[in-house]
Amino acid sequence: MKRVVITGCGTINPLGRDVEETWKSMVEGKDGISELDIPNIERLSVKRGGQVKTKSILGNLPRNYDKNVDRATLLSLIASAEAVNSSGINFDQPLNELSAVILGTAGGGLTTQDENFRKVYEQKKNRVHPLTVPRLMHSASASKISIENNINGPTFTVSTACASSNHAIGQAFAMIRSGQIITAITGGADSMLCFGGLKAWEGLRIMSTDKCRPFCATRDGMIQSEGATIFVLEELEHALRRNANIYAEITGFSMNSDAFDIMNPSPNGLVRAMKLALTDAKLDPECIGYINAHGTGTYVNDKVESLAINKVFKTERSKQFVSSTKSMHGHLIGGSGALELLSCILAIKKGILAPTINFEKEDPLCDINLIKNNSVEAKVTNVMSNSFAFGGLNAVLILRSF
Repeated sequence: MKRVVITGCGTINPLGRDVEETWKSMVEGKDGISELDIPNIERLSVKRGGQVKTKSILGNLPRNYDKNVDRATLLSLIASAEAVNSSGINFDQPLNELSAVILGTAGGGLTTQDENFRKVYEQKKNRVHPLTVPRLMHSASASKISIENNINGPTFTVSTACASSNHAIGQAFAMIRSGQIITAITGGADSMLCFGGLKAWEGLRIMSTDKCRPFCATRDGMIQSEGATIFVLEELEHALRRNANIYAEITGFSMNSDAFDIMNPSPNGLVRAMKLALTDAKLDPECIGYINAHGTGTYVNDKVESLAINKVFKTERSKQFVSSTKSMHGHLIGGSGALELLSCILAIKKGILAPTINFEKEDPLCDINLIKNNSVEAKVTNVMSNSFAFGGLNAVLILRSF
């Protein structure tokens, strides 16, 4: 089987307009959550979120960008441009036919849907924008990125709620490893910070109106955010031949289903997902130095994930460093896993483990080796990134330093 490496990274999210700014924010433990600026905010009880600032978007607009795209697609195009540029790759023939675009999203063009539904139902208009369908379809971002880079290989979108990014990256990894393709642009994006999107999430009663405090005894829910993070994955030999900069190597991936409950996670499913990823990477549990947890800040999720981590790592309290960067950037839903993988690369490349900020009080039900409030310097070789979604859909990635 082929070895697979990450040779390009790009992002735009509440913590930064690019990779370096995001890493700096993670190291400093910056809080990217702020008051939301969206229409009809007065009708929402949740008024805070991880919103990408307009000046960040305007400062990063691609040349000759298509104005007729949804916000999630625009964020994807910005992040993918940085990723491709940082990789130094050129998708000329025949490489363009041996490359893929595989993205993850949960909401797709939800902002477009919300805007046009409002026109029809609230404003009683009889027409919507003629490009509403290509703007709102979940595959729009993947299609636009393939067009921008002239990629003729497999191009598709994975939608598995909060695990979408990890599933997409895992599929790209598997296809390169099997020899089906040589390179892939992959990652995830979501922009669900619109009235309809937030109102739906409010109905679940799992949103915090204040701050996200994963694994803390005072946690009271998640904070929703938006953004895009994109990577260039490449077969190792191809990357070495062109003397590419290698950020990390992907060594393990797993995906499974709890087959348990549409909202509540099963510890057995989470345990099996992490063990399968370790088996795929041919690693013993003690080889993992850092875990980026799914850690949403909801009561049940954090309790179950803590239990699962301690079961996998075979101690009452795992020694592996654990953090949830959602405390800083919020929950990007389908885009979360990709952004969280950036913190794993930060750990490997820089030896800095991002913190779980806003931590106030120990919870005996979350007895893990949590990095609290401040980043930690530590040399780690192997790291794990967890994504556990509604519906019991789990996807775990393992990276190794190269």
